[in-house]
Amino acid sequence: MGRRTARPSAVISFNTGGGASAKALPYPARTPVLALDFGATSVLVTTSDSDQVSPADVEFARQLAREAASFARSVERRFHGLANGRGVA
Repeated sequence: MGRRTARPSAVISFNTGGGASAKALPYPARTPVLALDFGATSVLVTTSDSDQVSPADVEFARQLAREAASFARSVERRFHGLANGRGVA
């Protein structure tokens, strides 16, 4: 997947306060769904086709996992008051 070259025309922010959750929902008869819940708002991340997975879907899932792990390290670093993420599990 390439980098975006145009700036987004809209940005939606969801805060992760109490009650926010993320859950992977595997289904036997369709592709998996990632559910992100933010109180009264839910975001469902699905593949481009509910019956099959494309190479672009796999690449996006890997990119999402990498960026989510990076986000978690940054949040943990701030929570623990560390200057960098080294040593934070």
